[in-house]
Amino acid sequence: MANLTAIILGGGRGSRLEPLTRMRAKPAVPIGGKFRLIDIPISNCIHSGIKGIFILTQFNTESLHRHIHNTYRFDNFTRGYVRILAAQQTASNQNWYQGTADAVRQNLEFFEDADDNVIILSGDHLYRMDYREFFNYHLKKKADITIAAKPIMGSEARGFGILKAGDDGRISEFYEKPEDDSILENFKVNRTLFNRFNIDHGQRDHIASMGIYIFKKKILFDMLKNNEMEDFGREIIPLSLKKARVFAFFYDDYWKDIGSIRSFFDAHMDLTMSMPEFNFYDEQHLFFTRPRYLPSTKFIDCRVNHSIVSEGAILLGSTIENASVGIRSFIDEGTHIERAIVMGNTRYETNAEKQDNWAKGVPNLGIGKNCVIRNSIIDMDVAIGANVKLINQEGVTEAFRDNYAIREGITIIPKGAVVPDNTVI
Repeated sequence: MANLTAIILGGGRGSRLEPLTRMRAKPAVPIGGKFRLIDIPISNCIHSGIKGIFILTQFNTESLHRHIHNTYRFDNFTRGYVRILAAQQTASNQNWYQGTADAVRQNLEFFEDADDNVIILSGDHLYRMDYREFFNYHLKKKADITIAAKPIMGSEARGFGILKAGDDGRISEFYEKPEDDSILENFKVNRTLFNRFNIDHGQRDHIASMGIYIFKKKILFDMLKNNEMEDFGREIIPLSLKKARVFAFFYDDYWKDIGSIRSFFDAHMDLTMSMPEFNFYDEQHLFFTRPRYLPSTKFIDCRVNHSIVSEGAILLGSTIENASVGIRSFIDEGTHIERAIVMGNTRYETNAEKQDNWAKGVPNLGIGKNCVIRNSIIDMDVAIGANVKLINQEGVTEAFRDNYAIREGITIIPKGAVVPDNTVI
């Protein structure tokens, strides 16, 4: 797409997804069995004709950088690029990124040659959007800033930036993650506004920012220079309402912020349904990721129902229900997995490695025999022994231990952990 450059924000610590982000950047977290979170906005950009993409990174960046380098290489004739801008200390700036706006500010020199308009995206949202419609609306309104916005229920509003807009879509007020009931009441929307934009509002009476913005580049530079404001939602956007033409672009297809353990888990459980709200199976808008050239998955005497199983997995005599099973997963006989995410492995163990594991009394990569795993997330390269039960039998809501965590009632085994035989959690 001419005249639009993308900036993807991937520098946050990802504390809400801990321990999945303990050893990787948030946009590098696996999703859907074979993808990474960063694949979502990059794929949307590619389908929208955006060929100039910057990715801002900061924490645990190695695997994210490796994934991007191995996946997104434009040919010599497209003039496209995906550039990684990692946080760095310089002679003039000794600070790391302090927030979303500060991350962009610290890299303004690299955006001097960007297009006249810039779209700012998040690295932890699950959705499918053609940004061309969004951009055309921005141009039609002659907007300085346009914010993608979605109707929501009042009960959801505390988790979002919420806004008020006139009949023409111009935003008059904006408030980031309100707590006060009086603020929520003030931001209730006259539902005729939804009708004007052909949206079936149902019982929804608030408008949420999706954290996706299009700026005129000049406006972006003007708003960020010569100040220390750190966050778009809390500071830049509210201030801009007094100085610029700011409009809402209404979007009412599937969109989820999956930056917390519960939302991440629930999104995966929905993917296992016969007709999920979000569908990866769209040949007109595929999501791209690194090609791995893995063999087909092997099932031997298994029962698999309402589940996603990615390539290269080996499942032996196991029962899999409502689960997402990732690449190179190994699940041994007699194991029952229900409502779980098994992210898989980055490699296959050799026979020599398995013999060495046996001699040391440690389990192989994958899930051993006769295990029961429910309401759990098994991160990459985990070795789970035989007769293990991950069932949260005490009903714990939050806990952090050396080789597991429980968050929002979901048991999580972190990347590279070893769970010995007969463990019960």
